[in-house]
Amino acid sequence: MQALTSAVLAAFLMYAASWYLGIIEGNFALLLLVASVVTGVYWLAERFYFLPERQRAAAALEANDAQRRADLNKLGISQVDGNIAEAKLTLLMQPWWLDWTAGLFPVIIAVFFLRSFLFEPFKIPSGSMVPTLWVGDLILVNKFTYGLRLPVLNTKITQGNAPQRGDVMVFRYPPKPSLDYIKRVVGVPGDTVAYINKRLTINGQVQPVGPLPEFFDEEHMRYFKQYQEELGGKKHLLLNDDERPAFVPGADPFEGRDQCSYTVEGVTCKVPEGHYFMMGDNRDNSLDSRYWGFVPEKNIVGKAVFVWMNFGNLKRIGSFD
Repeated sequence: MQALTSAVLAAFLMYAASWYLGIIEGNFALLLLVASVVTGVYWLAERFYFLPERQRAAAALEANDAQRRADLNKLGISQVDGNIAEAKLTLLMQPWWLDWTAGLFPVIIAVFFLRSFLFEPFKIPSGSMVPTLWVGDLILVNKFTYGLRLPVLNTKITQGNAPQRGDVMVFRYPPKPSLDYIKRVVGVPGDTVAYINKRLTINGQVQPVGPLPEFFDEEHMRYFKQYQEELGGKKHLLLNDDERPAFVPGADPFEGRDQCSYTVEGVTCKVPEGHYFMMGDNRDNSLDSRYWGFVPEKNIVGKAVFVWMNFGNLKRIGSFD
């Protein structure tokens, strides 16, 4: 068992190292599922086989010692050297290969269920959601609001609520589902979304926008125009870059592109059933549905709800709109 366990642990380490070095494309949900199953098997084996075996060996040692002392006592020898307490403890002790498998199972399974069905942590890697979310923000994503999904398969098992306009949502990037993206829901199924001359219109209604003081972007060391937009009855901040044109350059040939019309002023799309139109709050610095298309319902991961840490700026901790 020691050799087998060494091989299993080595395989996990090789997978993690290859992922870290970029040799393979890792899947943390799959890794966590496999780790839960493997450590679970060891935990069951420990609970129902290995631990009882060690307990029987310790009991046998104790019985043999008691018998030895009784035999010596019959011979009139009452003072017997030796203390089996230490040997008994050694017999009962969990070996290293069980300590690193069965011993870790409760922690791994707790993380697995927490991450799969309650809240999953994410790190914001880009500035596409500035000023709402900054690079380096560590956020929590609610996994049950939109319905629970089976880990790895992402199959929906409870109904939940449908995403609403204005929600900040994490989803699997349609051109490459192994990547997670975060954007704001702008259009829901059946909506006609237009982003013309940098103004958002939904079903013919221009979304209210009010000017705010300019936003200083520390990453690019420059100011951007900042606005407050009302979307789905909720207010949020957005940025515009006057140096960027209104038209959308280099849109991909995505599925459903025939539902979109591109002009020099911007883009207009009819959102198909079971799909969502997503945009970043940093409107001129966001690769979103204007470029790669609609997000299918099956790609939804969860609703972003809270910044739990930003090591560069602790003031960032808190909820957001």
